[in-house]
Amino acid sequence: MTTPTHSGDLDPVTLEILRNRLEGIAEEMGQVLIRGAYSPNIKERQDCSTALFDADGRMIAQAEHIPVHLGAMPEAVTAVRDRDPDPGDAYILNDPFAGGTHLPDVTVVSTIAPADEIIGYAVTRAHHADVGGGTPGSMPAGATEIYQEGLRIPGARIVADGEIDEDILEFVLANVRNPAERRADLRAQLAANDRGGRRLGDLRDEYGRERLENAFDAVIDYSRARIETEIADVPDGTYEATDVLEGDGVSDGDIPIVATVTVDGTSVAVDFAGTAAQVPGNMNAPLSVATSAVYFVVRAVTDPEIQPNQGCYDPIEVTAPDGSLLNPTPPAAVVGGNVETSQRVTDVVLTAFAEALPGSVPAQGQGTMNNTIIGSQRDGGDREADGFTYYETVGGGDGASPEGDGMDGVQVGMTNTLNTPIEALETEYPLSVDRYALRSGSGGDGQYRGGLGIERSVTVETDAVVSLLTERRRNAPQGAAGGKPGATGENLIDGDPVPAKTTVEVDAGTTVTVRTPGGGGYGDPDERAAAARARDRRDGKLRNDA
Repeated sequence: MTTPTHSGDLDPVTLEILRNRLEGIAEEMGQVLIRGAYSPNIKERQDCSTALFDADGRMIAQAEHIPVHLGAMPEAVTAVRDRDPDPGDAYILNDPFAGGTHLPDVTVVSTIAPADEIIGYAVTRAHHADVGGGTPGSMPAGATEIYQEGLRIPGARIVADGEIDEDILEFVLANVRNPAERRADLRAQLAANDRGGRRLGDLRDEYGRERLENAFDAVIDYSRARIETEIADVPDGTYEATDVLEGDGVSDGDIPIVATVTVDGTSVAVDFAGTAAQVPGNMNAPLSVATSAVYFVVRAVTDPEIQPNQGCYDPIEVTAPDGSLLNPTPPAAVVGGNVETSQRVTDVVLTAFAEALPGSVPAQGQGTMNNTIIGSQRDGGDREADGFTYYETVGGGDGASPEGDGMDGVQVGMTNTLNTPIEALETEYPLSVDRYALRSGSGGDGQYRGGLGIERSVTVETDAVVSLLTERRRNAPQGAAGGKPGATGENLIDGDPVPAKTTVEVDAGTTVTVRTPGGGGYGDPDERAAAARARDRRDGKLRNDA
């Protein structure tokens, strides 16, 4: 591997210390956010991400949280820097066309200015369980405009000179359900950013501004050199793959996604020309979301241990036609694009790299987040009164690989969340869990078996609205190298199948069941059977010898 040149007067030991300390600050920010949040979606599922940026808007460190959040986060910092922030300012935004991903993902960008001079930005992004709009949870399956999906914030200064602007905060809270929970989660984000700012300020005091900025350059140069070395090992060439989404919530026809991956020396270019035009429903994804998926895949097929920062992203170019599914124009609905289309982009780019790196890429995982949203309107005219919004992404089968079986019941691709523990779910919401189990036989057969999907059944104890945004309900996750597909998923309400994307009002006592896909198998199933027979013969001989 080529040894990168380090900037300034930093020796390798000091660089390694500072690299780890910067990463530690991002991780500590995440811990503060998770501990301070009130909503189960953040404090239990950890559906949030944190990162540090330098004064030029380059990512210098991130916590290992949610891939779809992190790869798109630089766009949020750019959007704030374009507003020329002052020291002590913090901005809130969620507009997918101005630095966001989808409306429930609320981003807070805080300036870091320990000596009244901006040296960087602390950034948190968290999925809020509701941001207004037509249905509880702000993820309506049939949305055709972004206005139906919730409150859209293109960037508002929520902190000025270190003081919260209560007018802006109250404006936001007046447009969402469960405002007390939203207030607490936003304050947790601000607290996390404050912690990151103080820790980076401590580094500035210890090392001085010039040396710290040299460290920023050095960690970025180091990651860039390592990722370029890895890309150089991928054979040059152009590799193509196509996959489809299963409708957009308005119609259920297949929607093609086409990726052309060009590897040239130490660079990768991914072009999505040939992908469908933007659709009427909400499966459109901003280009930043597609870019996040590409970043994730390149890291996965090279060396995931390389510290992720701007240097990892510099050698990668992502393009998509204006007005297409992956680069839509306002006021396109996009809430499903962030969670589901990003998963299909991951699958299709991985499939293209499988052609370049035969025997190195696993079979397809479940390829969906199985978004489950259940909520009720609040009671009466008191906006602080009870109502609830429950949001969950349900795990499924991981694809098998040349190294072994796929994992059972896990998140794959662009999400990295935990589940909501049954105890927490039943304590926080008027819901009861009837069944939570692995789906036997749902993993694809192969020399190595695909991971198993999950069946989760929840009974709603009050009248509510249920929204489901899911994929892989008719097109199974594919196996690799002769492996068989995993099982498709299925959605049921009171035992009756419902579409992959649906929003419906339900009565108290209704049971919602989500059965998630299994992962694809890897390799010839006959090889697994032969290996099993050989083990049986060996075990029988050992017993006879005994």
